[in-house]
Amino acid sequence: MDTPVQSAASKVNDVVSVERQGSMALVALNNPPVNAASQALRQGIHQAVSDLQKDPGIKAIGLYGEGRTFIAGADIREFGKPPQDPWLPDLCNFLENSETPIVCIIHGTALGGGLEVALSCHARIAVPSAKVGLPEVTLGILPGAGGTQRAPRLAGVAASLDMITSGKPVSAQKALESGLVDAVEEGAPRDLALKAAQALADGTLSHRKTGELDTDADQQAIEAYRKKLQKTQPLLFSPHRCVDAVEASTLPLADGLKKERSLFQDCMESPQRAGLIHAFFAERAVSKIPEAKETPRQIAKIGVIGGGTMGSGIATACLLAGFDVTLTERDQGGLDRGLATIAKNLDGAVKRGKLAADKRDQILSNNLSSAVELGALSEADLIIEAVFEEMDVKRSIFTELDKVAKQGAVLASNTSYLDINEIAAVTSRPQDVIGLHFFSPAHVMRLLEVVVADKTAPDAVATGFALAKKLKKVAVRAGVCDGFIGNRILSFYKKAADYMMMDGASPEEVDTAMTNFGFAMGPYQVYDLAGLDISWATNKRRAATRPAEERYSPILDRICEEGWFGRKTGRGFYIYDETGARPNPDALKIIDEERAKAGITPRKFTAEEIVSRFMTAMISEAIRVLEDGIALRPIDIDAVYLFGYGFPRFRGGPMHTADQIGAAELVKRIEAFAEEDSYYWQVPALLRQMAETGGTFAEKNKG
Repeated sequence: MDTPVQSAASKVNDVVSVERQGSMALVALNNPPVNAASQALRQGIHQAVSDLQKDPGIKAIGLYGEGRTFIAGADIREFGKPPQDPWLPDLCNFLENSETPIVCIIHGTALGGGLEVALSCHARIAVPSAKVGLPEVTLGILPGAGGTQRAPRLAGVAASLDMITSGKPVSAQKALESGLVDAVEEGAPRDLALKAAQALADGTLSHRKTGELDTDADQQAIEAYRKKLQKTQPLLFSPHRCVDAVEASTLPLADGLKKERSLFQDCMESPQRAGLIHAFFAERAVSKIPEAKETPRQIAKIGVIGGGTMGSGIATACLLAGFDVTLTERDQGGLDRGLATIAKNLDGAVKRGKLAADKRDQILSNNLSSAVELGALSEADLIIEAVFEEMDVKRSIFTELDKVAKQGAVLASNTSYLDINEIAAVTSRPQDVIGLHFFSPAHVMRLLEVVVADKTAPDAVATGFALAKKLKKVAVRAGVCDGFIGNRILSFYKKAADYMMMDGASPEEVDTAMTNFGFAMGPYQVYDLAGLDISWATNKRRAATRPAEERYSPILDRICEEGWFGRKTGRGFYIYDETGARPNPDALKIIDEERAKAGITPRKFTAEEIVSRFMTAMISEAIRVLEDGIALRPIDIDAVYLFGYGFPRFRGGPMHTADQIGAAELVKRIEAFAEEDSYYWQVPALLRQMAETGGTFAEKNKG
């Protein structure tokens, strides 16, 4: 055994350093915060290993990350830019071909390119808390630096397909069981690297070049995954290419890598890759708001008014995030139902493995309280009203809150449509009033619209965003208008669906066209799920102000008059029973009657026509939301629809889709549709300007 002779670490560059210990060398990665595989990191690793290979005294190399993680993935700052040498595939091949054996230590995460680097080393040791994965499929691509070729050689085809096609990380223990890592050990990364490198040098730690292993052909798993993806993800491109790439892992490594690179390039050229990358950045872009530099108010105690589905969901979300919550209702019966719903929600979290049973019990006994009077909220730092959508009721509650809430408390309304300015006006502290529009179920859905009224203080806005971060939600800043961003656009494009229904398309035809486009549900399925009575109430509220020129479809109102509110009553546009969902023949009869009353001869709509009208309507109103300043940027609108309305992620959102269609084509469509309804179909001024200048919404995200 060699006697270690320690030398001071020497820097290769700003993010990589080398430390020699006798016949061993440690290569340390320090590219905070997550050791992203930037060009500097790649270059530093390549240079360090190249230099060490030339030293005959070095018998083994230990590679590890400083800070909180090993290589967590690619550097997002390099997305969309030409790759710089050394490319990650070249680095991985270089590491594998090193004659000096390399062991890497995985702590934190090794994701994407990070795991591909690890697979290229000759041995891998993970700490128990580490996670590894190949999440490229979530960005519309596949592992392009050998991940689809090396993982099957170590873990087998089935385990590799499961990880690569889902993009989900696996635990260190599961990685050990599958063969992705060679050992799981406790310890600091540097200490483990030193110990493992010594074992390599001594010959007590086995090592091998992954590419020299053979993949056990498992055609049964390949075909099973093809069938599974055809059923579960028929519209997505990259998961199917992932299967093709893994299938090629039975070839010699050089041939498999060539096939992987070809399939990777196919994914890169797919519109889905652009949409998924856009969605990835949208989640991060929305936090860049004018109030971002403000210091949020301290929030520890939260009050929730209303124990219905929404209020209980909000309370659940806050409890899961570690807040103390007081739930209030107007009577004990409503309060008991709300508390039971919260307990049921927490039980669901336990069943899904998201919450330990003892933690649930602690939350219910220590963090949740309840009362039937608003005075119980006098110590709350944030109070969220979540009662039904009636302005008079909300004004009454905020009038009383103004009397009982402590100074500096943020007073929030969970309204979907109503005017936050009007609600704030009944208080003596409009600067503390904000809209927090949660989406149902509130403890599951990721979107939170933070609605900023005319007099809302900047630090109250910052508090809304800080709350969203604690709740692990995507917050989007919205201005005040009827429906804010999401529901205002929704109200408009639902009319396009209703007009098509009046003119001859069945609800099922519209829903099928939109789900085939990629939506999780079609508009009439959404109507039934949300409850037709909600839309009916909105229709009645707006009836007095509805313009005479506006075409109106009374079909939903007629269905509601029969007491059919959708899933909650067992029938709406569809019938729901033990056999599943099917079109409601009585609703179809109402549709026929209303067409006859209006003198309409039904016509056929192709799926392409349905999608064209639906999406053009959505984009038109989204542009007007942007013009009115209700949304800060196009990407904010995309985030709202991606995280709150089931918009297909691979399409990037309505504004990204608008760029794919092109402004000139959208103007052409609207002008053609306007020949039959010039009131509804109007070209937004911004769109016409963009059609003339060739501008894009992507450019407006930058500005």
